[in-house]
Amino acid sequence: MAENVTIARPYADAAFELARGAGALGPWSEALDRLAAIAADSSMRACISDPKLSAQQLYQLFLDVSGQGLTPELQNFVRVLVDNERLQVLPEIRDLFVDLKNEHEGVKEAEIASAFPLDDATLATLKGDLESRFKTKLNISVSLDPELIGGVRIAIGDEVIDASVRGKLANMAAALKN
Repeated sequence: MAENVTIARPYADAAFELARGAGALGPWSEALDRLAAIAADSSMRACISDPKLSAQQLYQLFLDVSGQGLTPELQNFVRVLVDNERLQVLPEIRDLFVDLKNEHEGVKEAEIASAFPLDDATLATLKGDLESRFKTKLNISVSLDPELIGGVRIAIGDEVIDASVRGKLANMAAALKN
């Protein structure tokens, strides 16, 4: 995994510079999401590693699967990845690109784990409170974790806010041991 990130970094940097220069960070991000999903598919992974497919065949297959709507710049980007045998690191390229895009736009990723589904009003209130606390815009992803028993666990960057029942019980148990 770390090796893939090292390999992917210069491609992500190049993609970011191209997208930023064209004022197309959003469209590039969406396209890289789609391309990364295609590259991560098990059938496509088999094709990527198939030595019987030429670079041109693999390039054409990848474009055919990705559908219409790839700009000439994105098609050229895919061509460079195929020619350098780097299609398999597209998910890492996408992740690094999103990190660069978020940093450029002043946005942070927030992961919220909740014991129960959060309704839209609660999520909007929580997002507003977190944005004012961290003084930045947040992209929020929510997941369910019944093991929390109740409450939420929020991770933003390297900071974690554990307001779950499980976390409070763990704190109480640690305090009782001392």
